[in-house]
Amino acid sequence: MELLTPKATRRSTRVRVEIPVSVISLDRRRPFGEKCVVLIVSAQGCGFRSSEALEIETPLMLSGLPGGGSVTARVANCLPLGNDGKFYLIGAALYTHGNVWGIANPPEDWKMAAHDTPVPPAASSEAAATAPQLKINKKAWPYNLFAEGTESHPGQK
Repeated sequence: MELLTPKATRRSTRVRVEIPVSVISLDRRRPFGEKCVVLIVSAQGCGFRSSEALEIETPLMLSGLPGGGSVTARVANCLPLGNDGKFYLIGAALYTHGNVWGIANPPEDWKMAAHDTPVPPAASSEAAATAPQLKINKKAWPYNLFAEGTESHPGQK
């Protein structure tokens, strides 16, 4: 579940899944093509396991979605899974938001996310004041992949 605070950056609830997909790079300078497994999804994106690290901002196409569809996205982040360098968790931001994952009963905030553009930081404090507060277990997957306080946005130093 998601914790909603004035500093929250999540725009929709994450849902754990295991969806096999085909992922290809749409940038010919950064060739990539692999069968991957999507591990976590939201209305704005997903996290999938890959055997290769991908460069931030690489445009992607994910195909073989439930229902036979495909969707385009960009690489938002890339984190190693474990210490052996065999797998990476690739965060992909969808260009078209919504329930492209075929989730039967998606969270309520997914419906709004499909119609909304990203919320500017100034508007988030009012929304957080009226939103229900949810508990989050930082020791449960996928949060236990990161040491406390070490997860950061790729643009921040």
